Amino acid sequence: MIENQKIVADDQEDAAPARKSRLKRHALMALVPLLLLAGGIWYWTSLQGKVSTDNAYLKLDKVAISADVGGRIVDVQVHDGETVEPGALLFRVDPEPYRLRLAEADAAIATAQANVTALSNSTDLSGVDIGAARESIAFAQSTLSRQEALWKRGFTTKADYEAAQHAVEQARESLRQAQARQQEARAKLATGPAVPGQNPQVAAAKAQREEAQLNLTRTEVRAPSGGRVAEADRLQVGQQVMNGLPVLTIVADNAAYVEANFKETELDEIRVGQPADIHFDAYPDLVLRGHVKSIGAGTGSEFSVLPAQNATGNWVKVTQRVPVRIAIDQKSTRPLIAGLSVDVTVYTDGRR
Repeated sequence: MIENQKIVADDQEDAAPARKSRLKRHALMALVPLLLLAGGIWYWTSLQGKVSTDNAYLKLDKVAISADVGGRIVDVQVHDGETVEPGALLFRVDPEPYRLRLAEADAAIATAQANVTALSNSTDLSGVDIGAARESIAFAQSTLSRQEALWKRGFTTKADYEAAQHAVEQARESLRQAQARQQEARAKLATGPAVPGQNPQVAAAKAQREEAQLNLTRTEVRAPSGGRVAEADRLQVGQQVMNGLPVLTIVADNAAYVEANFKETELDEIRVGQPADIHFDAYPDLVLRGHVKSIGAGTGSEFSVLPAQNATGNWVKVTQRVPVRIAIDQKSTRPLIAGLSVDVTVYTDGRR
């Protein structure tokens, strides 16, 4: 009897751990789904009131610098990565050809002024030829009158009479020519409404000089704005530059912003002015605050060089991305480099 009781007690002691183990397994099996459910609810709740994208890049305003005149580079004043102020000299194009053109323009002005002086003192303008032509007409008419009287009396030949008539016509033609030359001389000295009080020849020569002076000034290429110099390694003394061809770039340090490409399905909640956080791949510990500055006027594909043409039977709908400009509200403690990859979170409920 005692042995039976002892056996039953031993069985009960062995059964207690088994029951505890089964309870733990049941509890664990019930707990895991609950944890998963709670985690899912927490994750879903954390996504509410904000939209995020990792398709975003840091942008900086850039100015491509080119020479307004072509020529050979004779001096380079900047290096890659150097910070420059507005108006700083970047490089200089050989000015000698443009100095020669300026001297030619000065000579053209002097020539035009000399022509005006010569026209002012010419006999065509003074009317001397007109007076002489009128005297010739009077003499020719007097001779014609005598020949006509002699012709009627038969004391002269027909040839002499016709010669006297021809002399009158020649004298009149000389008068017309002298008057035409006088009008032409006056026209050359006249001034038009575009340049009142100045001879057109002189005005044209002065305009050429101003152009030559402007081109000479443009041989010194200066920074239109402040920032950091990029791609200056392409500038070498002796290199030929072409008019309008960019040779270096100035990147503005104080005009950084983010271009975030959000899916079109996420735009419904995004509004201008909403706060945003900016995380940098290059600086994991750096987080800058910003806000939505503007929403793009078109999708990225609309502004591509070769927009997608979906007017075919093989059309597949693709979710488009719209560029959203994020202004940076904080000053960064790390250098901001154009093109850096960033993650952007926009808080659509207005709260961070």
